[in-house]
Amino acid sequence: MIMYCSIFLAVVRERDVCWEYAEKLDGNKVKCKFCLRVLNGGISRLKHHLSRLPSKGVNPCNKVRDDVTDRVRAIISSKEDIKETPSVKKQKIAEVRAPGNMSTSSKISPLETLTPAAKVFPTVLSIAASTLSDQETVERSIALFFFENKLDFSVARSSSYQAMIDAVGKFGPGLIAPSVETLKTTWLKRIKSEVTLHLKDAEKEWATTGCTIIADTWTDNKSKALINFLVSSPSRTFFHKSVDASSYFKNTKCLADLFDSVIQDFGQENVVQIIMDSSFNYTGISSHILQNYGTIFLSPCASQCLNLILEEFSRVDWVNRCILQAQIVSKFLYNNASMLDLMKKFAGGQELIRTGITKSVSCFLSLQSMLKQRSRLKHMFNSPEYSTNSSYANKPQSISCIAIVEDNDFWRAVEECVAISEPFLKVLREVSGGKPAVGSIYELMTRAKESIRTYYIMDESKCKTFLDIVDRQWRDQLHSPLHSAGAFLNPSIQYNPEVKFLGSIKEDFFKVLEKLLPTPELRRDITNQIFTFTRAKGMFACNLAMEARDTVSPGLWWEQFGDSAPVLQRVAIRILSQVCSTFTFERHWSTFQQIHTEKRNKIDKETLTDVVYINYNLKLAREMKTMPTESDPIQFDDIDMTSEWVEESENPSPTQWLDRFGSALDGGDLNTRQFSAAMFGNDHIFGL
Repeated sequence: MIMYCSIFLAVVRERDVCWEYAEKLDGNKVKCKFCLRVLNGGISRLKHHLSRLPSKGVNPCNKVRDDVTDRVRAIISSKEDIKETPSVKKQKIAEVRAPGNMSTSSKISPLETLTPAAKVFPTVLSIAASTLSDQETVERSIALFFFENKLDFSVARSSSYQAMIDAVGKFGPGLIAPSVETLKTTWLKRIKSEVTLHLKDAEKEWATTGCTIIADTWTDNKSKALINFLVSSPSRTFFHKSVDASSYFKNTKCLADLFDSVIQDFGQENVVQIIMDSSFNYTGISSHILQNYGTIFLSPCASQCLNLILEEFSRVDWVNRCILQAQIVSKFLYNNASMLDLMKKFAGGQELIRTGITKSVSCFLSLQSMLKQRSRLKHMFNSPEYSTNSSYANKPQSISCIAIVEDNDFWRAVEECVAISEPFLKVLREVSGGKPAVGSIYELMTRAKESIRTYYIMDESKCKTFLDIVDRQWRDQLHSPLHSAGAFLNPSIQYNPEVKFLGSIKEDFFKVLEKLLPTPELRRDITNQIFTFTRAKGMFACNLAMEARDTVSPGLWWEQFGDSAPVLQRVAIRILSQVCSTFTFERHWSTFQQIHTEKRNKIDKETLTDVVYINYNLKLAREMKTMPTESDPIQFDDIDMTSEWVEESENPSPTQWLDRFGSALDGGDLNTRQFSAAMFGNDHIFGL
């Protein structure tokens, strides 16, 4: 009987759904498939490892996906609920200490506590609440918290939001929320320390991989200039600080001193390159850094250059005309609630347009989306539901929209716009994901140009128009010797028989080597090592190295197989570990303006600075984790309801303004940042 029970328990364990996330090893050991850590204690310890919940003796997994974590937490929670008998639960509730001078015999019923909204509308809200289920009662309380405090609906997408709900639910009734003072002092200091510790961990790799300083700038028409400094390395990107450079933004000497201080913060020996946008006095800063830091490169922002290419594409006459026609259709659909509902019905609940990180990206993403919905749009405008509804079928805009949707020339233009833009949107995605891309930008741009040539193989005039735009931006904005060196050292390019290296690429590569290896002693055996690499000798010739050329990131490939050329290996890892654009994380520049306002006192400003430091780095960490697999780095989740694809006129009437939202006021169908600003103005954030 005992043997039978043991066999039964073993079978049950084998069937545990969490085994799909682990590899069973000898004994009672398991290997996590995400971080490859080996754990003692079997599937139970693996669950605590994947759940990332505080647990003695179990390190949380730092690579597990959020959906897996949520699933495992639900499994753990359900098993704990089964183990707890009703009597135990009652005993736990009775042991909860009452807050303040409340008697221990008082009933704790936090969900029934009157909210400010309930105090204003007690009768209506109490009647509404009395008909709700337990789940709905909880959701109602959370919703009231969002509405009362004007929170962006996208807050509900953050990983910390669900983690907070889980923690509160696990604690049970009687939880006393931290006070304003506790949040601003104790927890602000604690969380900032935790975030800074992660930066310290990342610093350990800089000696090998080096790092990139990113200088991201915002300026307005009132001589305001803010600079955000970030540092990026293969493991992650960190926000360092925000500086108000308004008083000396055009002063090369003052800017040079600022950059000197930031370089010293990270260590001159660790910095491989500095990426800055065109807002700076580029020539002056470049000269200063080249003269004073022999091993640091200055590079343009690849994502900014690609956006300029797409922007010029959109200004070509026939492309601009196509975009304007498409916007006539989208404005008509998004400015009438019933029309929007009908469109979503025919589109399977999908949006017709997309909001990208820039205006030009939004245009080409929206054209791409409309092309996918072409047959459904035609079907909708020809449907009885549309033609029999007088509220929109007889409007003048309706006639224009039908004419556009039925125009084959319009759709051919849309197809052409998508064909010429998609290769460069693809490059933009690759360089904007926070991944090291210095080794691939040259190849990506070459392939994008080849796509244009192939598409316009029979139209030399159009081909020249778009390639001239690309070549001009590449020459004036994007090309960097570091990109050429990265291409030369990338094994997937170097060993590709179809690739013939241009003399200019080799020339740039040798220039980079001379800069990174400035003395004859450092360059003593470098020629032989280059020969060993280019001819694939030594470890470069082993089967594992050859099989990994196209499947492993270039930096990691050199780390694993570059021992036959140790000096070149160190150089290659440092070059191939760098990003080539500013990280396209959505920035709230109004927040940084508030840090630097003169109206704040010193203590207040320090508190806000710490909050922004934590906020920015938490969001960067989340974006770095989810971007490669779950989201498009160049596209936002919400539609910008103030964009040219939606806004019907410069001064819409109040009824038109409200009519646009209609039944779509669920947070997923509008840009809630714009909605919040329109409704409530630019309140000071965090209540400071």
